[in-house]
Amino acid sequence: MYQENKKVISIRLIYVILLFAIIIGISTISIKYYKEKRNEKLAKSFVVTTNVKPLQLAVSREERSQASYRSEVSVRANKNVEVIKENLTGNNESKIVEENNETQITEEVEENTKQETKEEEGNIENTESAAKEDKVEQIQETTEENVEQNNVETVEDSKEQDNKIEEKNSETKAESESKKYISISQVKISQGMDLTVRTGLSRADFIKLISGVKQDTSGFFKQNAGKIYDLCEKYSINEIFFCGIISAESGWNIAQNHRNTHNYISLMSNGKLISYATVDEGLTVAAQKLHTNYLTPGGKFYHGKTLAAVKTNFCPASSTWVSLVYGRMQQIIK
Repeated sequence: MYQENKKVISIRLIYVILLFAIIIGISTISIKYYKEKRNEKLAKSFVVTTNVKPLQLAVSREERSQASYRSEVSVRANKNVEVIKENLTGNNESKIVEENNETQITEEVEENTKQETKEEEGNIENTESAAKEDKVEQIQETTEENVEQNNVETVEDSKEQDNKIEEKNSETKAESESKKYISISQVKISQGMDLTVRTGLSRADFIKLISGVKQDTSGFFKQNAGKIYDLCEKYSINEIFFCGIISAESGWNIAQNHRNTHNYISLMSNGKLISYATVDEGLTVAAQKLHTNYLTPGGKFYHGKTLAAVKTNFCPASSTWVSLVYGRMQQIIK
């Protein structure tokens, strides 16, 4: 009787263990299947939400990994069931140890799967982040190119405007100068004129006027017309008078002694012509002495600003000096 009860209890224990193992196996497979479905949905959501090719490659890699994992889990589950069946008639304690080992293996596989899933998700996030950074860089490069192009266009427009303004200023200046100066035909002289008043001609017109003087056979006045104009502008001397006094003292051809000394208005020291080194120096000293000593109030020989006033100390012994100088002035403007 006792042995029969013991046999019934053993059979019932075997059935309980078998039932418990089956329940664990089914539960493990169900949990894996649920997780697989969830991972598939997660992968599909990543595929739908991005068009970046590197992301699609990452999701495909994850799908292959999950498929491999599902196959491995299925094989192991089948093996577990077979092992349980084979060992039901054997040692119960050995079965429980094996089941615990299987459970531990399953947990390790699950943990590895979770870790792989996290790594894949991290790779996907990194891929998506890299794609976004590339897109941002492209947008920044495009923006910089547009800004640079706009800057170039702005600089070109600014240069064009500056050129237009410069041209307008040049035209205005030319018009102003044309109104400032008089024509050659408007030049007037008189024997009693103020010798510190300029002719009113432009530099170009004065050179043109002097170049047309037929009496200038040596070409001295034509060659130095620009220099004469500048000196008269600096020292406030009438240009026609300055050429007239040079012609009266040195002749139109410039006498040899005046040419050698570069002394063109007969400036004397101890009864001799003062000698100067160059034509420029001789003309400069002549204009300076006339301005300072003869045509400026308070000057050493100042008596007025007319030909007669200058003659008082410049050539007091001559009775024809005024008419001589004025005659040469008339030859210039005829």
